[in-house]
Amino acid sequence: MDPQTRHQAIDLYDRFTHEGMDRRVFIRRMAAIAGSVAAAEALIGSIAASPAAAAIVPADDKRLTTRVQKLANGYSAYVAEPRTRSLKPTVIVIHENRGLNEHIRDVTRRIALAGYRGVAADFLSPSGGTPSNEDAARDAIGKLDLAKSVSDAVAIIDELSKSSRGGKVGAVGFCWGGGFVNRLAVAAGDKLDAGVPYYGPAPDPAEAPKVEAAMLIHDAGLDDRVNRTSFPWVEALRATGKTVRFYLYDGANHAFNNDTSVERYDKAAATLAWGRTVAFFKRHLA
Repeated sequence: MDPQTRHQAIDLYDRFTHEGMDRRVFIRRMAAIAGSVAAAEALIGSIAASPAAAAIVPADDKRLTTRVQKLANGYSAYVAEPRTRSLKPTVIVIHENRGLNEHIRDVTRRIALAGYRGVAADFLSPSGGTPSNEDAARDAIGKLDLAKSVSDAVAIIDELSKSSRGGKVGAVGFCWGGGFVNRLAVAAGDKLDAGVPYYGPAPDPAEAPKVEAAMLIHDAGLDDRVNRTSFPWVEALRATGKTVRFYLYDGANHAFNNDTSVERYDKAAATLAWGRTVAFFKRHLA
């Protein structure tokens, strides 16, 4: 597939999964790009995240302990941390619009291997938890009261800070979760020590003065939908003197960190961004 066609297909998929495009319209337009309905279905499969993809850090990795934990306001979370008795700083991992799935659990274990208590809260807990069908999960995400979810996340920070080394809590999020990290930084003020949104839609730039957390923002060069909001957000944070680092990964697509998506995953960009993320948390959660 030539790069232009690939970009058109990924952009169409992104609009379908984030803007509520009718599925029949989506399939018809994808078939026009791919050449047939059968080819369109295969193309969609290569763009979509695969629940069967192998984890980078196995669920039974002997270096870690994992558990399911109840958090403030009844939220369920997957927790992973190194096998030591010492307190670790906490990093909240905020899922994409597919909810708390195996990929996000894997990312949480990667956070744990970097020396943190990784806590992946299921923000669909109020509606019964993340369903196995990702279309149903996206629909449920779309029905959330986002302001309440963010407020509940501030309460989760309050709870976790009491058992974190130095009271330090950071957050990293992807796609929907990236946008959530931006909003959490606004709502939490100095309760959040560091925030790392990956390709997340940004709030109104007028909210920037409320942010106290150090921010590291990763955006994809080909992600026009997110970048239209993210670029002004970064400039507003800089203008108010906030601690902010911003990286744009040229040639990368939205969701470039998700290694379960064949077409969108960009290993070079993901590896570079992850190294920067771990170093950023080391600096601001020490």
